Amino acid sequence: MHNPGNATPERFPAQDRFADGAQFIAGRSTKGTSGRTHTVVDPATGQEVHTYALAGTDDVDAAVAAAREAFPAWAGATPGERSDALHRFAAVVAERAEDFARAESLQCGKPLKLSREFDVPGTIDNIAFFAGAARQLQGQSAGEYSGDHTSYVRREPIGVVGSIAPWNYPLQMAAWKILPAIAAGNTVVLKPAELTPLTSLLFARAATDAGIPDGVINIVTGTGKEAGEHLVGHPDVAMTSFTGSTAVGRRVAEIATATVKRIHLELGGKAPFVVFDDADLDAAVNGAVAGALINTGQDCTAATRAYVQRPLYEAFVERTAALMETVRLGDPFAPGTDLGPLISHAHRDRVAGFVDRARACARVVTGGEAPEGDLKHGAYYRPTLIADAPQDSEVVQSEIFGPVLVVLPFDTDDEGIALANDTPYGLAASAWSRDVYRTGRATREIKAGCVWINDHIPIISEMPHGGSKASGFGKDMSAYSFEEYTQIKHVMFDNTAVVRKDWHRTIFGDR
Repeated sequence: MHNPGNATPERFPAQDRFADGAQFIAGRSTKGTSGRTHTVVDPATGQEVHTYALAGTDDVDAAVAAAREAFPAWAGATPGERSDALHRFAAVVAERAEDFARAESLQCGKPLKLSREFDVPGTIDNIAFFAGAARQLQGQSAGEYSGDHTSYVRREPIGVVGSIAPWNYPLQMAAWKILPAIAAGNTVVLKPAELTPLTSLLFARAATDAGIPDGVINIVTGTGKEAGEHLVGHPDVAMTSFTGSTAVGRRVAEIATATVKRIHLELGGKAPFVVFDDADLDAAVNGAVAGALINTGQDCTAATRAYVQRPLYEAFVERTAALMETVRLGDPFAPGTDLGPLISHAHRDRVAGFVDRARACARVVTGGEAPEGDLKHGAYYRPTLIADAPQDSEVVQSEIFGPVLVVLPFDTDDEGIALANDTPYGLAASAWSRDVYRTGRATREIKAGCVWINDHIPIISEMPHGGSKASGFGKDMSAYSFEEYTQIKHVMFDNTAVVRKDWHRTIFGDR
């Protein structure tokens, strides 16, 4: 089924590329065979963008078979050949940057300036990075560690990787899942979120147009319960990489463990933002608003819990609220828009529920409501600041995933760091101070996969991204991601040419 919806060509210039279906298997677009359809909706207007047939288990089987067939040749390609293909891939995505940006903003509701200046260039940079990194897949140098043998370590691709990506950064998450896997010589079947499949499909098509062989990258767009679980449990899938909520991550781990396959999990977060009393207050306020509101707060590393040392607390609350009130909600495609809608009305209502329940124990300083007027048909929610919530309250402990920042005071440095660590999550954090010893202590003692100092959110291709505790394990991006997507093999050569080794006597005969 193909229904192009009512998005204008200016908002969705690439819509004609989806006429053949929302599955991409063995280098070709096809329609799903589940017998059910799904509609991509513009969350800014509530209008239909594209209706497509969902993938069923047969589509997953076909995609895995295509990836399995493509694996030997791709794994056997030289690092230089894979690198060249990825360089061509980066060039094709760069040529189509505006199509990617508009499709991303349309399906997610994120402002076009965010898609143009963050999501798309970040993805192109990721491709370029892994094009170079593909040539650096080295094992340990050879050595004679036993005296009688030479050992060396090979890195080898694992096989078919089954990846599942979330809806908040569909283009970047597709890149984070696909690029290290294929740079290392694996082949991939990616299941994007059914809410936001458009840019993942454009990404796979760009790879094919760049000359990456058919079957190396495959996309199946279906529900998590049907397509996702079948992909994770598939006997021909050697590894699963999942980004999403901690609750769903537990289910993924359960299925993957039953088939004894490697798993990589990047799960939820509840990032602390610790402001010591010697911090640059203006910098901290600007960083808090940007860090809390990026992607309308739908970011697992977003600043969600600001702990501010008491001498700065009231001023921080006052200035942060004032700055939040200047943020412009609007049409994601309008030049003056700072903040777009949440992904759906259902998710908007979920975020509003957190805020409404918090009123019983905390103070909503600003926001805390959906706008009226021209924006009432979209899934918008005003930037919200909550102060004085108890540490054990729901808004402090649970992932809200919306434009909501909770601010709490602390007195001593010990208390600030203890509060920062007092959630199940450990994905990202930041600390704000002019004192190098304070910030050094924060980097050592805050339990998170990333700790920023005097900033919050920036990511770079060369550095790893991933968490600890209930935020999962394993790394995206950087050369460290190859630890997830390669198998380490020890190779050992006898150097003596002796028929009867001395150690054989421990099994038979005497010295």
